[in-house]
Amino acid sequence: LPEAESIIGRTLSEYKRLLDRHPEEVRVVGDFPSLFLGLVTPDGKWEHYDGLLRLCDADGDIVVDAIDPDKYADYLGEAVEPWSYLKFPYYKRYGYPNGAYRVGPLARLNVADSFGTPLADLELTEYRQRCGRIVQSSFHYHYARLLEILGALERIRLLLDDPVSLSPKVQAVAELNRSEAVGVSEAPRGTLFHHYRVNDKGLLTYVNLIIATGQNNLPMNRTIRQIAERYLNGHSISDEVLNRIEGGIRAFDPCLSCSTHAYGQMPLTVRLLDATGALLAERSRGGGLPV
Repeated sequence: LPEAESIIGRTLSEYKRLLDRHPEEVRVVGDFPSLFLGLVTPDGKWEHYDGLLRLCDADGDIVVDAIDPDKYADYLGEAVEPWSYLKFPYYKRYGYPNGAYRVGPLARLNVADSFGTPLADLELTEYRQRCGRIVQSSFHYHYARLLEILGALERIRLLLDDPVSLSPKVQAVAELNRSEAVGVSEAPRGTLFHHYRVNDKGLLTYVNLIIATGQNNLPMNRTIRQIAERYLNGHSISDEVLNRIEGGIRAFDPCLSCSTHAYGQMPLTVRLLDATGALLAERSRGGGLPV
């Protein structure tokens, strides 16, 4: 644990030193207003397991607060597009696609009032001084992840120092005690919804999963478009464009083959079409699918 704390301290210092050298990336990599969703404690602190859902907008106003995770379907819809296997979750009241929202480290820091641990809260204050109270550039997902690592290490130390952690009474024994349940947690990539129904033998009869990558689907596509509008020249696809598109996707750490299975370069194919749909240019690396 002390080694991990030392590593994150050095990494944060180095990252902040480099950050000011990349204003163009901050401006272009997914810098747009959206909603943000995440779990918070009842008093508004950073949370991953036992909190309530909070949705805020790009101005920092809380749109909906203290949502019982069991009621997620009252607030979130899932749209389908013919060109993607992923669903497109959205906030029902705003409709699709206006109700697009982001989840993950950036969103969690936007919806939370504080971490609740001293070192992470000190860094959070500096983060907000640098980037704003509501941080909109997806480039800052990386910065937010570093702060979360620091906050997690502080929480680990608190748990290790808690004598209850060594109690023999902390183990839970699972059994069939209800026929339907919703579980919501903050996975590293963002808010994760698991909704199950079972019969009297414990066999699944209904499953619905809303994963972080799906919830970030619309913002990811908007980020790619923003990068393309800035860097495409209209007749060819350069390595710079490929690199920047890959960077825009990786900011969200999507649970796709690029982040979980592929070793080395991310499989990626970018096709440039004109207004009639005719192919103008195509560039690939790693045997990817079309973007």
